[in-house]
Amino acid sequence: MSSIESLIFSVLLLNSFICMVLYIAFGQITVRKLRRNKNTKDSLGIEYASGWDIINVAQALSLPTYIIRKLRSSSLSPLYADREVLIENTTRFDRLLAFVFYWLLMFTGVSLPLLALAGYLDLFSV
Repeated sequence: MSSIESLIFSVLLLNSFICMVLYIAFGQITVRKLRRNKNTKDSLGIEYASGWDIINVAQALSLPTYIIRKLRSSSLSPLYADREVLIENTTRFDRLLAFVFYWLLMFTGVSLPLLALAGYLDLFSV
């Protein structure tokens, strides 16, 4: 493992830890109050596993509006959280926390397999 590969892996590992902390914080600060609200309780999307609604809510509050419109018009729309209802019931801080958490999760989730592939293909050798 080269030093640049180790450095990238260390940064991604730190990102993973930060992502875990943000997952817990976002779930406790935002999604918990949305679950308790009668208006938003059924707007969080389908929960595949325990806590999946946290990712659904973060996705709905983070993706651009045109993507959300496409998702709502698809036959799979019940799987996703309802953005309009969520925006009415969240603060700017909640939306900022969702944005940071979701995009850090996506960046880390894509980067780790790419780093493994680059290591497998020996792209870091000198």
